[in-house]
Amino acid sequence: MHKSKIHDTSAMDRQLEPNRRLTPLRIALAIGLVLVTVAVLRPTLSRWNSADRSVERARLRIAPVTRGELNYEVAVQGRVVAASRPTLFAPSAGLVVLHVREGESVQPGQKLAEIESPELASRLQQERATLLALRSDASRLALALRQQNQTDDQQIELLQVRQEAASRGLERAERLHDEGLLNVLDLEAARDELTIQTLELAQARRNRSLQGEMREFELSDARARAERQQLVVAEVERQYEELTLRAPFEGLVATVEAEDRDAVIAGQPLIGVVDLSDLEVEINIPEAYADEVQPGLDAWVQLGGASIGARVTRVAPEVRNGQVEGRLAFADGTPAGLRQNQRLSTRIVLDHRADALMVPRGPWLESQAGRRVWVVDGELAQSREVQIGVTSVTEVEILSGLEVGEQIVLSDLSRFDPDHTLLLRD
Repeated sequence: MHKSKIHDTSAMDRQLEPNRRLTPLRIALAIGLVLVTVAVLRPTLSRWNSADRSVERARLRIAPVTRGELNYEVAVQGRVVAASRPTLFAPSAGLVVLHVREGESVQPGQKLAEIESPELASRLQQERATLLALRSDASRLALALRQQNQTDDQQIELLQVRQEAASRGLERAERLHDEGLLNVLDLEAARDELTIQTLELAQARRNRSLQGEMREFELSDARARAERQQLVVAEVERQYEELTLRAPFEGLVATVEAEDRDAVIAGQPLIGVVDLSDLEVEINIPEAYADEVQPGLDAWVQLGGASIGARVTRVAPEVRNGQVEGRLAFADGTPAGLRQNQRLSTRIVLDHRADALMVPRGPWLESQAGRRVWVVDGELAQSREVQIGVTSVTEVEILSGLEVGEQIVLSDLSRFDPDHTLLLRD
C-alpha cells in the first residue's frame, strides 16, 4: 500500500529583510513634525488648561460691540382715541326725537336729534309779535314826525310872508310920512307890526327846531326799542335753533344716551360724536419715567409692522395707579386703517446719541445688573467690568470697559464665578 507524504509549511515561510529605507534623516523629520505640532497646539492646550469651566458655544448668544446711533426710549402701550369727540347736550327741557343710532356715519350739519320745547316755541312767537309792534310804533312816529315838520314849515313860511308884508307896509308908511300924508302914530304902528312879525317868525323857527329835536329823539328811542327787541328775538331764535342737534363734523356716532321720545332736562348728555379723521394715541406712562416724558418728544407707533412717527402733545399732571396719562399726535397726519380704541405699541424717544458705543440688550443686562459682561476671546470667555449709559429697547450704551469689535455673551452666565475663565466648546 502506497503511503502519502505530508509536507510542512516551511516552504511557505519567508525571511523578512530589514527595512533599509528607515534612515536617520527620516527619523529626524518625524521628530521635527512632532515638535512643530506640539508648538502649534501648545497655546490651545494652555488655554484649555487655564479654563475653569466649559459651556457649549451653540447654547450662547454672542454679539459684537458696535458704534452708531442709539435712542434712549421707553416702551408703553397706547390706545387710539379721537382728538375731537364732543358730547352734545340737551339745550333745553323737552322731548327728544332721535334721527341717528350708535355707529352711524354722519356728515357736517346733519340733523342728529331734536328737542320739542313748547315753552320756547311760544316765547319765540311772543317776542316776534312784540318786535312787530315796536317796529309799527317806530314807523308811526316817523310818519307823525314828517307830518308835524311839514305843518311847522308851513307856519314858518306864512309868518315869513307876513313879515315881508309888514316890512313893505313900513316902507310905504315912511314915504307917506316924509310927504306929510301920514301922521306919526300910523308910522309907529307900522313899525310895531314889523317887529311883531319878525319876533313871531323867529319864535316859530326856534319852536320848529326844538320840536324837531324832541320828535327825532322819540323816533330814535322807538327805533332803539325795536332794535333791542330784535336782539331778544335773535337770541330766542338761536335757542330754538339749538333744539336741533347737528353733527359738528364728518364722523361717527359713538354714543346715544337717551331713547327716542324720552323727556330730557337742560344740560343732559345726549349724543357723542367722534372725528375719525383726527385720531391720537392715548398712552399710559410708568411713574418712573413721568419726569422724563415731556410734550414735544419724538415717538414711534408700531402699526402693521411699520413704525409711524409721532410726537408727545401733552402729559397729565397727576399720577393714577402708578401711571401718568399722555397723548401722542401723528407727525404726518392720521394713517389709514386705524380704529377707535385700537391697541398699539409705542416707543417714546427720551434721548438720542449720534455716535454711541453699544451692544444688544439681552439677559446679561438683568443678570449682571449691567455691571459685568463675558468677553469672548477665541475659545475662551472672561468676565469684565463695564459701565453702561442709556438703554433703548434693543441696545445698551457702553461708556467704558469695551472696544469696538469685541464679542460679548448676551446670554445669562450669572451661574458662573466671574473670576473664572470659561471654555466655549463647539
